[in-house]
Amino acid sequence: MAPVAALAERLTAAGDGVPLLVVRVPALERIAWREGRRAARALERRVAAAFGTAVARVVRADDLIAHDGGSDRFVAALIAPMRDGRRGLAPLDVRSALARIAATVEGLTHLDVDAGWTRYDAARDGIDGAIARALARGAQERERYAFFSAIGHELRTPLASIRGYLETLLADDTDAATRRRFVGIAYNESLRLTRLLEGMFEISLLDLSATFDPAARAPLAGAFAAAADACAGNARARGTCIRFAPAGAAELAIDADRLALVLINLVDNAIKHGRCGGTVAVGAQGAPRTVAIVVDDDGPGIAPAERERIFALGERGTAGCDGSGIGLALVRMIVERAGGRVEAGDAPAGGARFTVVLPRASDIRPQVEPR
Repeated sequence: MAPVAALAERLTAAGDGVPLLVVRVPALERIAWREGRRAARALERRVAAAFGTAVARVVRADDLIAHDGGSDRFVAALIAPMRDGRRGLAPLDVRSALARIAATVEGLTHLDVDAGWTRYDAARDGIDGAIARALARGAQERERYAFFSAIGHELRTPLASIRGYLETLLADDTDAATRRRFVGIAYNESLRLTRLLEGMFEISLLDLSATFDPAARAPLAGAFAAAADACAGNARARGTCIRFAPAGAAELAIDADRLALVLINLVDNAIKHGRCGGTVAVGAQGAPRTVAIVVDDDGPGIAPAERERIFALGERGTAGCDGSGIGLALVRMIVERAGGRVEAGDAPAGGARFTVVLPRASDIRPQVEPR
């Protein structure tokens, strides 16, 4: 198996556009740290043999594989031209080949692997950058797969509920009161579907752009009012009291609709995870260049170990009720695209506190009364 530097030379001669398939075995680094370099090198030889076996089942004679001793990364370059003269494979075929290689390595070594692919571009970032880019793409694709798997599960539940109630309504032996109640339930489930689909659509839009319009501005008072209206129904259903502190005249550097969406997701989350009959408090704290929006609930709170994980797509906390794993991920994506940050912590009432810090759109300071 050639070293990666030799592979880079062959890639330079072959030209840009060659597909690179990269497999990384994180366990090698962990074992080197815990058990020493000798144990790691023994495992590395096992993985290298498995990688060679896996690649031999997929690549052609002129394709190359490479690995540097002491590294947890193994690379295959699909240099051989196809019969029609094109370089490499179509993306779907590359993903299929990579999946087969990764599955074979996992099956032979019983170790988890990370895998990804890209096309080599010497002018862009060289071989090391291309390997890093391949692994980053693989991580993103795995995250998307997990996300859409979670979404598929979430969509099936309300759809099954709606279908069940509608089938009951089609029967002739349901009384008027029951029919009205079932229609109400089906309607609420349709709203749940709408929120799930809107979250997916919003995330797709955010992926198209790294930043928001720098001229965007949104009044905080308007976002508070929108969240109060949108969350009133859920609050009534759980007997929750929502207290909004006065927002003053603060304007933030973010699109108004997206600021409202951030507030609605956070307040709905607080209602869902707070106590039945409890209180959700929403306020703001002003600084010269930023405004911190704070949403507190009185539920069980969030364990410190989970306070970062809950913002990942498809992830849920272990406490409280079920969710889609979309809302908090969407909040973080919106806030970070606007140049802000969001974090979870402890609320004074013992529940969870979510703090969103966003830049001001002007020098107007919010006139916020302390809670």
